[in-house]
Amino acid sequence: MKDIHDVLRTHWGYATFRPLQESVIDQVLAGQDTLALLPTGGGKSLCYQVPALAMGKLCLVVSPLIALMKDQTDRLKQQGIPAKAMFSGMAYAELENALEACALGKSAFLYVSPERLRSELFLARADRLPVGLIAVDEAHCISQWGYDFRPAYMAIQEVRAKFPGVPVLALTATATPEVAKDIMIKLAFRKPGLLRAPFQRPELSFWVSQCEDKLGRLLRIARKIEGSGIVYLRDRKGTGRIARSLNEHGISAAAYHAGLSMEERDAVQRDWTVGKVRFVAATNAFGMGIDKGNVRAVVHMDLPRS
Repeated sequence: MKDIHDVLRTHWGYATFRPLQESVIDQVLAGQDTLALLPTGGGKSLCYQVPALAMGKLCLVVSPLIALMKDQTDRLKQQGIPAKAMFSGMAYAELENALEACALGKSAFLYVSPERLRSELFLARADRLPVGLIAVDEAHCISQWGYDFRPAYMAIQEVRAKFPGVPVLALTATATPEVAKDIMIKLAFRKPGLLRAPFQRPELSFWVSQCEDKLGRLLRIARKIEGSGIVYLRDRKGTGRIARSLNEHGISAAAYHAGLSMEERDAVQRDWTVGKVRFVAATNAFGMGIDKGNVRAVVHMDLPRS
């Protein structure tokens, strides 16, 4: 077992953990099922990445969005940490190669969409995977009381049975007491293990604007702020319309939604990440958990359904 502070310093260059991160990691390394409630930007990914590297075993990460999986795996690879992913749109040979690399101990992390957990290919290879930790990102998706219930998350219980004794770390920034309790039940926690960080974020401001000219307001925001932003819309057509409007007014932008090909989505995410385009106009297929340091505005052009 490696020292967690050495792991943090070696791979991320930090001398200390953020509030609650160390408590979560200690609980996970003690083999306890843990639900960690941390605010967006609170460093949830380190809570499973550090203990997995300290243990030297494979971490199975269940994640709901392709954009988030790609962001995480790309960043780990940049740090010299081998990571694989399994999601829709990948060729069978790619999926097979990812599982084989993990089975042979050539990858520290395997990111899997919840739907892939029930695939014949994954189930056939699961027994060969040297899993030491199961991390469940956006864990509120497993609760029907949460805002984004996703039935496929129920497959995690079945996967747990294949790895007896392996702890589960569930992570989310969104959970009422009712949702938190439901998450622990649905993930078959051996005993309750809830850790919650303060959610106050004084550096963030939030407001709701009632206006006739939404596009005009968006343009004023885009011109006033420096750095990049995300514009969320409900429908796919709207993402293209807003991206075109921003570009016509001299603000570089691209559309992102689940109807684009894998290559198109990869290109948009890459261009936004490196700063080639400032704004992404997207449906909720584009995750807020993507790690980018200069995001200065997140604009919802439509009220959420819930």
